[in-house]
Amino acid sequence: MARTNHKLSKVVIQEMFYQLCVALSHTKNPREAAELMSDLLSFQESEIIAKRLRIAQLLLAGKRYDDIMRELKVARATITRVNEWLRMSGVGYRRAVGQMKEIKISQRKSSSVNENLFSLKKRYPQYFWPQILLERVVMSASQRQKKKIVSVISQLEKTKEKTALFRRIKKLALQ
Repeated sequence: MARTNHKLSKVVIQEMFYQLCVALSHTKNPREAAELMSDLLSFQESEIIAKRLRIAQLLLAGKRYDDIMRELKVARATITRVNEWLRMSGVGYRRAVGQMKEIKISQRKSSSVNENLFSLKKRYPQYFWPQILLERVVMSASQRQKKKIVSVISQLEKTKEKTALFRRIKKLALQ
């Protein structure tokens, strides 16, 4: 039986990567970017990226390979690869590490930002997802959009039965 190659071409990969970068650059805030990345990446992929960034931080801070291996539980080859990227160019790594120094992640503004986006699917059964999605849409809506939502809510208030979800959305829209 003949094998078929289902891999994407290099051109398609580059185009999709560029489109992802454009999408990330158009996010309104770090939370939106985190939501996009958490949808795209598995936990393991996110962990790999986090470890590479941490390795870059530690290398740029002058830490030794043995210390990094012990702290992050990574192979010497992984550290060597990151170090090679830093020595060859490393513009992206250096920029990211510099920006991470400026940002104090522990000082996030609200507890909703602190949500562990990776565990959303594990924490909530599938039947809660529409509610969660609707709540997030309302929370991130502009004032004009919230006025439209309030208009729809006022129409729904004429009905006799009010669900808990209805009351929650109304509360969010009126904030």
